[in-house]
Amino acid sequence: MKKLVMAFVYTALLTGANGSFAEGADIASLRTGDMKKLVVHGTPEATSNAPFELADDAGQATLADYKGKYVLVNFWATWCAPCRKEMPELDALQKQLGGDDFEVLTIATGRNSPAGIKRFFDEKNITALPRHQDPKQSLAAQMGVFGLPITVILDPEGREIARMRGDADWHSDSAVAIIEALIASRTGS
Repeated sequence: MKKLVMAFVYTALLTGANGSFAEGADIASLRTGDMKKLVVHGTPEATSNAPFELADDAGQATLADYKGKYVLVNFWATWCAPCRKEMPELDALQKQLGGDDFEVLTIATGRNSPAGIKRFFDEKNITALPRHQDPKQSLAAQMGVFGLPITVILDPEGREIARMRGDADWHSDSAVAIIEALIASRTGS
């Protein structure tokens, strides 16, 4: 199955099929299953410069600090059942594809205690994701996050190229194919 998906990705990249493009990759045509909910923008959109809190009191960061790679930003909360359900898949995606060209960035928005986040990550054996927070929901509000979970994909310039409302299997064949197509469009492989 994976070879079939990769062949499709390769063919889509070569032919430049019509649809919504991100850095030359036709990711809209790769959406199946849960990924059908992924809205791919025809034109990249600006994002917020609001700071969020880094895990373990390490200071603050902004989305601009992650420029230079594709970033899947997941807004979630410890009390959100769909958020909790998809977190292991996001962890698996980061373990498989995370690196110089791609990163999964999780940001707990609203009231989430650092101890509660750590406990949840420990219980679910989440080891590859950050435990960042947006306690005052400044970033979430500026990013139009009105419900959880919300996941956005940013291009290497820090612009939003896709968005999904609700949970998904982020380690499905379709999700992996989408991220691999983005990485391939960046690296030329």
